[in-house]
This record gives sequence, C-alpha cells and structure tokens, in this order.
Amino acid sequence: MFRTITIEELIPQTENGQMTLIDVRSPSEYREFTMPGSINIPIFNDEERAEVGTLYTQESVEAAKERGLEIVSQKLPSFIRAMQNVQGEKTVFCWRGGMRSKTAATLADLAGLKVNRLEGGIRAYRKWTVSELEAAEVPEQAIILNGLTGSGKTKVLEKLTAEGYPVIDLEGMAGHKGSIFGHIADSPNNQKTFDALLVRRLRELKDEPYVLFEAENSRIGKVVVPPFLMELKETSPHIDIRMPVEKRIEIILEDYQPEKHQQECLEAFSRIRSRIHTPVAGEIGAQLEEGNFAPAVRLLLEHYYDARYAHKKEQLSGIRQVEVAASDLEEAAGHVKKAIEELKRETDCPIR
Repeated sequence: MFRTITIEELIPQTENGQMTLIDVRSPSEYREFTMPGSINIPIFNDEERAEVGTLYTQESVEAAKERGLEIVSQKLPSFIRAMQNVQGEKTVFCWRGGMRSKTAATLADLAGLKVNRLEGGIRAYRKWTVSELEAAEVPEQAIILNGLTGSGKTKVLEKLTAEGYPVIDLEGMAGHKGSIFGHIADSPNNQKTFDALLVRRLRELKDEPYVLFEAENSRIGKVVVPPFLMELKETSPHIDIRMPVEKRIEIILEDYQPEKHQQECLEAFSRIRSRIHTPVAGEIGAQLEEGNFAPAVRLLLEHYYDARYAHKKEQLSGIRQVEVAASDLEEAAGHVKKAIEELKRETDCPIR
C-alpha cells in the first residue's frame, strides 16, 4: 500500500535529492505552477479534466467518477510505463491531495511500484512556501551588483554561481530581465513559481555569511520581490560595473535577440515612447521598424536607461559603492571577485 506523507516530511528528501516529485495534474496546471524539479505524468489531459469537471458540477459525482475511470483505464498501460521510467523513490501529488493523486498512487502500487502520496497536494506546498518566506532566514550581510543597463550583471552572476558564490538570481527566478523589454526571449514566471524558487535558494544559502544579488526594482515582470530583500539592497554595499557602451549594446543584442522578436520590441517600446523626447523617440521607432537594432539600442541607452540609472544612483549616496571598470564579461567577473575581497576586508565579514 502506498504511503501518505506530509509536506514537512517531503521537503528534506527533495533537498537531499532522495525523492522524485511527480505532478499528476493536467499539463496546463503543471505549466501554471508546480513544485520545482517535478515532472508531469498527468492522470487527465486538459480536455479530459474539463470533461470530468463538467460532469461533476452539472450531473453528479458518480457520473464524474465513472467517466474518470473510463479515461484512466484506456491509458493505464502508458501511465504505468511512464511511472516505471522514473528512477528512485517517488511521490505523486495533485491539487489538493485528492482523487487524482490517490488514483495514481493506487495504480502504481498495484503495478508493484513503491510510491508516496503528498497529503494536501500542491496547495499544502504553496502554504508551506508562504510561511517559509514570512519567516525567511537571510544572512545579515549582502553584496549588491549594480551597473548601467547592458553591463552584463546577470551574466557575471551566472559565472559567480558556477564558481560557488552565494548568488540569488532574481531575474532567473522571475523569468524576466527586469526592463520594459524584459519578457522578450524569456518566459516570465508567476508569483507562485518565483516564491517557490526563491524559498528553495534561500534554504540552500541559509548557512552562508552573505548573499549576492542584482540591484532590482521591487517588481520584476509579473512578480514582486519580498521586502526583506529590498531592504538588504538599500542597506548593503554595491559593486558598480562600468563597461563601454559598444560592449553594452553587444550584450543587449545577444540577450534579447531583437531580430527574432521585432514586433515584441516595437510593442514594448510603445509603452515608454511618451517618456522620451519626441524627435529621439521617432528615431528609435524608425530604427526598430527598419531592423536597425544597434542604433536603436544606443539611443535607448543614451536617452532613457542611463538617465534613469543616474537618478537611482543618486538615491544610494549614503551606501558604500565600489566601481569596477571592464571591457568584457570575463574581466568584469574578475574585478567583481576582487571587489568582494575588498568589502570582506572592510567589514570583517567571512566572505570567501
């Protein structure tokens, strides 16, 4: 017989890599929000779920169960094969820990597969995530990476993450690059997904003496950054990357790939067009229409983003700032690591 486990029992096993999570909800539910690292082996596809749900609300519970059993019986061999292909210990979950996860666990058990079933389903996980954020243990020390748009801050953080630095990649968790163009060539996450990824990373870093993250606004795309991180940003030292405008343009073009997303770029630009001096805005729009993306980016930097950054920098006048100049990303990463060492000496913080 399968075992039912609580979210408190499950989390340590997922963090230790000892458990594979299987979301048996429909594909659209899975895409909307799931537990990080889970795989999707649905009991019903989206159309089947809608059909069973309609029977449940418009006819009867018995009619919905009967149709559900018909659907499951037809796909039973493929469902069991999919479950058999999952290695190691497995836990199945659905929305509320109800009929779908119970059915999946029962079928797996009858096939001789050892599985667990999550009590309360993903709703229990969401409740746990919210409580974890409310009581989040964040290191008192932080270092904030700052710099003009296109300075490669995200790529530098990626390099530092690969080297084991305690980085919180807020843009990566949001699936958004932070600007009005930030959704382009990316897949924005909703608040639930962002919170789940953030909690997982905070738990990974709970024993670190400090954290390192980019100087973001309180909102990144669809998500809101928790106040405790914004407070850290406003009270922690900043490392400010300086890079030539030509290199910044190159980085932006590589990140956003405007040649593949011209219409999206035009639509995004329309939302800030009124904030730019009319003749310049007209020139930017014309360059985007003609596919001349480098000149358009240069004008956006010179007449919009750099001025916004200068204004924000004025608000950091009382905060320790270390400027590092670099000609490319490799050099920037090296200088940032040296700046971290400099801040370590200043604060006596046990930063690596």
